[in-house]
Amino acid sequence: MQVILKETIPSLGKAGDMVKVANGYGRNFLLPKGKAIFANKKNMSQIERQQASILTKAAKEYEEFDALATKLGELEISIPVRVGEMDRLYGSVTNLDIADAIESQGYSIDRKKIRMDEPIKALGAFEIPIKLSPDVKAVIKINVVPQESL
Repeated sequence: MQVILKETIPSLGKAGDMVKVANGYGRNFLLPKGKAIFANKKNMSQIERQQASILTKAAKEYEEFDALATKLGELEISIPVRVGEMDRLYGSVTNLDIADAIESQGYSIDRKKIRMDEPIKALGAFEIPIKLSPDVKAVIKINVVPQESL
């Protein structure tokens, strides 16, 4: 099945590209979600007319994500956690905890964009990668510190 991508999909191509995909993937995912349209003459001519606006939109999004990545790279966030004997954590620090900490600083980041191989289970400083878009990545500094006891 030939489709024209309406947005960039890392595993397939960039917005405006005509790609061949499996019938089920096209019918069940790309077309219903509005990520692609059928590649027929009418749609191809329509996409050619819209190509300039698609490229402008992609460039604008890239600039916004790049500026956000710069701001996030400058942040250093402390996350207080409960600790037991010998500074062992009760539980762990997950991408949800990091997303909440980033949100408390005034930035809204989807927790699925925070790339962690496994949760943090120790005190200390960590660098956590965030994939804002297929082309833009940021690294944020996280300090896991013991929570002040009351």
